[in-house]
Amino acid sequence: AREEEVRKKFRPIEQLKEEFEKLNMKMETDYEIMVKLISKFNSSASTLDEKVAALYDLEYYVHQVDNAKDFLSMGGLRLVIAGLNSSEAALKEHAAFVLGAALSSNPKVQIEAIEGGALQKLLVILATEQPLAVRKKALFALSSMLRHFPYAQQQFLKLGGLQVLRSLFQQKGMETLHVRVVTLLYDLIMEKMLLEDSQHGDQLEEKMQQYQQVRLVPAVVEQDWCVLVPNLLAMPEHDAREKVLKLVGALMSFCREQYRGDTALGTTLGLLRSEYEELAAEEQREGDKDGYFRELLGSINTIIQELR
Repeated sequence: AREEEVRKKFRPIEQLKEEFEKLNMKMETDYEIMVKLISKFNSSASTLDEKVAALYDLEYYVHQVDNAKDFLSMGGLRLVIAGLNSSEAALKEHAAFVLGAALSSNPKVQIEAIEGGALQKLLVILATEQPLAVRKKALFALSSMLRHFPYAQQQFLKLGGLQVLRSLFQQKGMETLHVRVVTLLYDLIMEKMLLEDSQHGDQLEEKMQQYQQVRLVPAVVEQDWCVLVPNLLAMPEHDAREKVLKLVGALMSFCREQYRGDTALGTTLGLLRSEYEELAAEEQREGDKDGYFRELLGSINTIIQELR
């Protein structure tokens, strides 16, 4: 009776094996799924909604480095780069989204993308009148292409990319992109500085030579970013201010004289210091001795000290 009761509760191992085999037969690999999605995106029979849905799903898969390499070998990268030229804003937006995901931390895809003309197409999107959502994804893809890829950074400067990013600050409705641009510039500047401070092996030496060709900071100073960036401290969000303060600090040794001549900056820093002294004191009263606001206050005090 006991054995019969157990049999009723649990299926025999042979039955389980058979069911698992059937299940495995039905499970598609990432490769197979991507082939279908690329086919759906590329098919003239697919509707706009179906193409957008295919791109949306592809973005999930190409985040993985191996999948992104497969995506490249399937011809998917070429198709999404071509999609950046689409007259449909939704296709352009999601093509940039997939491109950015495939590019992230993937040197092989970065090289293929820049050789396929992706950099020029992304800059055209950012430089022309486009919906905010499209520009947002284009900036995401551009950031993914430039990070840890000095050759792309060099080409970006040659193509006037810094001027394109600066133009976003002169257009209404682009405010949400400002912090993303500031974050990108900070990351690129720090990337080079950290490499310069690291121990140089043969491979690093070669990369350092590549970075020496990237004249980002001189271009930033020449194009008056020293004046533009501190103005963003007027933003109310703490996270936005944090990112701006980081870039102000990174540019200190190059922009010190312009900062010193900026009376509005001195006033803003004084107001921010008062605000964050109160917030940091409140943090401390609540038992958080190394809190977020204390850290921001430290950044402000460091900048004020260096400007004396």
